[in-house]
Amino acid sequence: MAGFLLQLPNNIRNLSVFASNGLHSLPLWSPPGAPQSGGPVIIELPLDKIRRPLMRTRANDPQKVKDLMDSIREIGLQVPIDVLEVDGIYYGFSGCHRFEAHQHLGLPTIRCKVRRGTKETLRHHLR
Repeated sequence: MAGFLLQLPNNIRNLSVFASNGLHSLPLWSPPGAPQSGGPVIIELPLDKIRRPLMRTRANDPQKVKDLMDSIREIGLQVPIDVLEVDGIYYGFSGCHRFEAHQHLGLPTIRCKVRRGTKETLRHHLR
């Protein structure tokens, strides 16, 4: 299956993106707050819009961050970070090294695999 990257201006409010296999049409993305069924979507998010509630739990390996910086500079980010969206707020719980590498490189956005969740799902991740 081919992957794709969709970047949209922040001022688009009433846009939905659908994928079709010829038989079924599935929603891939709709604005925050819109009802959604289906799985995660891959989008670019600004680093400053992603909350990192578990950042202080451990330190990142500086060598791994440096290696990722070199790789991202050369070929770009290959694996998106996982992000949970709850009520229009994005929470990042994985991809700590990739996130830090983007920060050190001064990149404004990062590719994310976004799943929508509830406040209960968020509480579960914060335990």
